[in-house]
Amino acid sequence: MKLKTDGTSRRDFVKSAAVAAGAAGALSACGNATTGSDESSDERPQGLPISVAGYSYDRVQALIDGRVPIDGCSITFQKDKIGGLNTHVLSGPQTREVTEIGLHPYMLGFANDGVRGYSLLPIFPLRTFRHKSIFIRTDRGIDKPEDLRGRTIATPGYSSSSLTWIRGMLEDEYGVTPQDVTWVVSKKDSSADVSGTVSKQENVIPDGIEVVEGPPGLDESDLLESGQVDALYHAIEPRAFIEGDPIVARLFPDARQAERAYFAKTGIFPIMHA
Repeated sequence: MKLKTDGTSRRDFVKSAAVAAGAAGALSACGNATTGSDESSDERPQGLPISVAGYSYDRVQALIDGRVPIDGCSITFQKDKIGGLNTHVLSGPQTREVTEIGLHPYMLGFANDGVRGYSLLPIFPLRTFRHKSIFIRTDRGIDKPEDLRGRTIATPGYSSSSLTWIRGMLEDEYGVTPQDVTWVVSKKDSSADVSGTVSKQENVIPDGIEVVEGPPGLDESDLLESGQVDALYHAIEPRAFIEGDPIVARLFPDARQAERAYFAKTGIFPIMHA
């Protein structure tokens, strides 16, 4: 597929490229698949046993229930959380043939830890914007991104894909660099039932960044509620926000509109998992 770029804007070109890449990925993944198979075990395809691990998104449900088999293979789908998925590949047994994985932890594992057992494919089960993932205390005078300079920021994992995108977006769009804040990495995660444990590749700290460990026994939501930090960056809504604590709010009150504006300007649709 050839993409025409003459006379088109960068944003339109990026959108076209994304559509083309998605179509190519879908064709390469399912080109030999047959459809309409019965969901009973007797009718499921027999062949090479393959374990596939990930979240049970609607976009992979047909693989999970067997409506879209892989020709010549028998699939066992193992549901797992991103912490467990990352750890299995980056420091675990590596027994799964196909697995969802956090994009940035994989790149860190590849670059720093010699991870070579898996090849990354350009198929992205999770892409999402991260303006909605910045939470603030409402009593600290933080009204805009630039107000984060000089503040103390909590996070359960510094180098996760979501945090990497947040830092990049804040630096590129608002001039707030990682060096402008003090980071507090919590030892617990209030969303562990959704995200799982934090892999070591999610806490790779570069030189020149001021990071302190959070107090034992406190999660990132506790730190924000108690006032020990001014803000929180987290892929998952923290417990305090879910429970409606008025002291906790999103930095971008209309995050959806902010994310739409970001895409309209940059053409970027952030990749979280591959």
